[in-house]
Amino acid sequence: MEVLSFVCAALLCTVLVHGKPTLRKERVINKDPELSRKAYEDNNSFQYDHDAFLGKEEAKTFDQLSPEESKDKLGKIVDRIDSNVDGYITTAELKSWIKRVQKRYVYENVAKVWTDYDLNKDNKISWEEYKQATYGYYLANPEEFDESTDQFSFKKMLPRDERRFKTADLNKDLAADREEFTSFLHPEEFDHMRDTVVLETLEDIDKNGDGHVDEDEYITDMFAHEDGGPEPDWVKTEREQFSDFRDLNKDGKMDMEEIRHWIMPQDYDHAQAEARHLVYESDQDKDEMLTKEEILENWNMFVGSQATNYGEDLTKNHDEL
Repeated sequence: MEVLSFVCAALLCTVLVHGKPTLRKERVINKDPELSRKAYEDNNSFQYDHDAFLGKEEAKTFDQLSPEESKDKLGKIVDRIDSNVDGYITTAELKSWIKRVQKRYVYENVAKVWTDYDLNKDNKISWEEYKQATYGYYLANPEEFDESTDQFSFKKMLPRDERRFKTADLNKDLAADREEFTSFLHPEEFDHMRDTVVLETLEDIDKNGDGHVDEDEYITDMFAHEDGGPEPDWVKTEREQFSDFRDLNKDGKMDMEEIRHWIMPQDYDHAQAEARHLVYESDQDKDEMLTKEEILENWNMFVGSQATNYGEDLTKNHDEL
């Protein structure tokens, strides 16, 4: 039972998460990094930049290194980013690297779980294989879930997963190859899955089932007002955001297109913005390019170390990028 619960929590991309009362839940996919970075900078940390530059898992491994080791590994990464070997890192080269890092995380994640679902080892994962691996215990023992929250979750998630699986299954053979399964687990990364992401977001937040998201539903998705005290300032800001920028037609609620505009802003390139930010902050001679020396001079913006790890207990071993 514990294994089943873990699999569902880890691999179903849309689950109910109960956070601390003031915890803000993030749904925006093409998010402005300046907004996300602000939260880290409030804690005097470059963690957002580390995650973007290295990927979250690799960023953790740097936090276990001494400053000297971190700078040495960073120097080797810089050599790899300099694709034309001219001694300068351009915004375009940094953007390409950041996109590569993002994609690597997605495909590594799929590789880790592939064998758990490819039960007959035919290098495909059928819907039946996925359903059996994820929901098999529930389907075989429904009486154990009677009148329980788990039963409600499984009844809701199984048809939703099937709908998502069939959308990811482009050739409609009810079996996913690696690319199709990747789009199933990470739909936000694939254009043909974007409608599914928008629909699932609506279903998650629309508690009264009217097909829209009103202001209270929008806030409740981010903030559980459990202590009866005043709302945090960021919640008040979000109420203003809903009124001014989310509810585009000013009818007091968000429809599918307004949700799409919220979580998938089309006029923003995250990798480009992060690359420009890193260049701007490290470009000492203002030639709009970075040398290895400029990057190493500002090394703690790109990577962490034991010296910049604020007490986190990170023990994951690492391999070379």
